[in-house]
Amino acid sequence: MADKTATLTIDGNAFELPIHSPTAGPDVIDIRKLYAQAGVFTYDPGFTSTASTDSTITFIDGGKGELLHRGYPIDQLAGKSHYLEVCYLLLYGELPTAAQLEDFEARVTNHTMLHEQMMNFFRGFRRDAHPMAIMVGVVGAMSAFYHDSTDISDPWQREVASIRLIAKMPTIAAMAYKYHVGQPFVYPKNSLDYASNFLHMCFSVPAEEYHPDPILARAMDRIFTLHADHEQNASTSTVRLASSSGANPFACIAAGIACLWGPAHGGANQACLEMLREIGTVDRIPEFIARAKDKEDPFRLMGFGHRVYKNFDPRATVMKESADEVLDLLGVENNPILQVAKELEKAALADPYFADKKLFPNVDFYSGIILEAMGFPTSMFTPIFALSRTVGWISQWKEQLSDPQLKIGRPRQLYLGETLRDYIDIENR
Repeated sequence: MADKTATLTIDGNAFELPIHSPTAGPDVIDIRKLYAQAGVFTYDPGFTSTASTDSTITFIDGGKGELLHRGYPIDQLAGKSHYLEVCYLLLYGELPTAAQLEDFEARVTNHTMLHEQMMNFFRGFRRDAHPMAIMVGVVGAMSAFYHDSTDISDPWQREVASIRLIAKMPTIAAMAYKYHVGQPFVYPKNSLDYASNFLHMCFSVPAEEYHPDPILARAMDRIFTLHADHEQNASTSTVRLASSSGANPFACIAAGIACLWGPAHGGANQACLEMLREIGTVDRIPEFIARAKDKEDPFRLMGFGHRVYKNFDPRATVMKESADEVLDLLGVENNPILQVAKELEKAALADPYFADKKLFPNVDFYSGIILEAMGFPTSMFTPIFALSRTVGWISQWKEQLSDPQLKIGRPRQLYLGETLRDYIDIENR
């Protein structure tokens, strides 16, 4: 029951709307019966002021720079935990015991291989296909290969689908990369941890041994962890909307990947690297800093500030630690892009203009630097984001399917087109 109500008056008629108080965040006005009672819709382009669901998974306070998964701060999880433990937390609501984590990791590890016939599916794409195009197609096609985990009414099948997607997404992303660069596919290794296994599948070749560096594996694990879930963003909302129709889990996650592909959503770290390439050399940084301050210049520093976090991005501090470790390990001497990144970071942090406007380097700035240093092309940045976010999408999908209030999504509209008119025969037009 709502603790309080709001009164909406239309043409002299008053309508009482329940107000729900969350455990954190602003109160929510319940308008579910507004159309039935008052005959009006609300208008909210982008749904930026509309709660489409209730959830217990992730909470964001942009003003405070706070990101919580099941109540745990992201900086603690990224600093003390690891990706598969965070996956367990998101999926099941609590941190696992040692025995529960061991069982979960074993189940994920034992599902990393793909159905062998799916190799033919990869080879159907052009060699120059974008890895995201391949991922959308391959993940959607999983429903054609794993019929025993598509019945969303069966809790066990939902569980199997969840484990399969978390386990196989690194394999799919790595194979998309290998296909993109013309190298042979590399099968997963059960002896490696989740992040090391992904690096192994991306960078090993049959001709020589490859041993993932622990520092790079840790940085990769942090990238996965820091992107695991981010509340009701565009791709998560897409997954939930697709799921509301009863679509199978693989179709829903493929829909989320397609949405993430958009440059306004998943392409921020790629845009950041492209900006660094545009700057080119360290001596040009003052020129671009000046352009960023010029209100008449459309140029903006990519990777600084955040739409949601109005103070600082809580993920950025942890990611900066990893970026520093990776750059210390690999060096920046022979990479002008990384040299520009390091100097641009220093210049922006030292400039009062950026401090006053809270334009601090965000998670995309540092993750882009790390992935560039590791040797990933920018075309792989968004697939890695999709890999990381899969557990968040699945957790939201599972939560939605257990919601007794679930109904198919059906946004309304403010119609501004023509009203009723009669058809005119073609000879009279």
